Amino acid sequence: MRIIIFFFVPKDFDEDAAYQNGFNVEQLFINTNTGIQTKRDELCLQTDKIKLQSIKNDFLLLPDEEIRRKYNLVEDNRDWKISYAREDLKTNQPIIIPVIHRPFDIKWTYYTGKSKGFIGYPRNSTMRHMLNRNNYALLLGRQNKSGTVDSFYISNLVSEMKCAERTIQSYHFPLYLYPEINAQQTINQTTERTPNLNHEIVNQIASKLGLTFTNEKETTENTFAPIDILDYIYAVLHSPTYREKYKEFLKIDFPRVPYPKDATTFWQLVKLGGEIRQIHLLESSKVENYITEYPIDGDNIVVKPEYKNGNVYINQTQYFANVPIVAWNFYIGGYQPAQKWLKDRKDRKLEFDDILHYQKIIVALSETSRIMGEIDRIEIE
Repeated sequence: MRIIIFFFVPKDFDEDAAYQNGFNVEQLFINTNTGIQTKRDELCLQTDKIKLQSIKNDFLLLPDEEIRRKYNLVEDNRDWKISYAREDLKTNQPIIIPVIHRPFDIKWTYYTGKSKGFIGYPRNSTMRHMLNRNNYALLLGRQNKSGTVDSFYISNLVSEMKCAERTIQSYHFPLYLYPEINAQQTINQTTERTPNLNHEIVNQIASKLGLTFTNEKETTENTFAPIDILDYIYAVLHSPTYREKYKEFLKIDFPRVPYPKDATTFWQLVKLGGEIRQIHLLESSKVENYITEYPIDGDNIVVKPEYKNGNVYINQTQYFANVPIVAWNFYIGGYQPAQKWLKDRKDRKLEFDDILHYQKIIVALSETSRIMGEIDRIEIE
């Protein structure tokens, strides 16, 4: 059966043949899911563990209506009820985990893996591979409503469903899958993690590169590993030319990425993609080299973030100095992280670590813009 799709706005699909020659990222990754959906973000996602623990104590001790009043909760629905949350916290050995809620913004929650519990939809079949694991995940939007085509992010944590796509939802693509360890594990079951990658596509990449694929990164000559594929993809997704050339396709489905044209180009892009990955995770030493200052003492309360003359004011007197305009306006997933991170802390006091964290965000966004320029000097196709 032939399916015909009609669009109600003009679309330019002249690049269709070239785009279709690439591999579909959704088909590359075997296990995928949306990010978690708490159904009660303001309650279930907290900026500090102490508040989270206090919430748990209240759920175990207080009656439903008192909890509802105290936390200003709307009426229960099919996917989230106070009684369900209480039972989950009481019986399923919840653990406190970090969650990437928005770009550069980590929060904490209780996690058991049970659906319709404290978290509405924890997506445990996928997210369990991120719990206290050495793992990465590509975060992508299936549809992209942003004019800048920017629903691409990276995580080493469980992700929330709107982390990388503001208007619809983002999907979580873990790099590795970990085996479930239990008392009945047989002697033949592996305890090693395995790449969450389609062997057929990986073999095509290996063939084009003339390299041997290995499950883990090795120093052996002429080999490449899952992390190299991830970094290659991340570099391509941060190519301004790629985003512009294929923007109509990137707005309506998961991205297709060109197969690497040769080993030299592949390794150039792997290097740059790896730099952006480490910068976005704030793992790179570069983010410690602050380009901004926070020169004025005060109460550190965020009142109304505002950009004026190269400075980002959080209130009438206090500001971050020398913030590049490119960082202030930079988009990831439909968000402008330099603006949103502060707006989400309105009426709150910035602690010392918060001030340092914000300065790292500014470096990360500035460096991302710079590296995107380097990627664009490489002929990807």
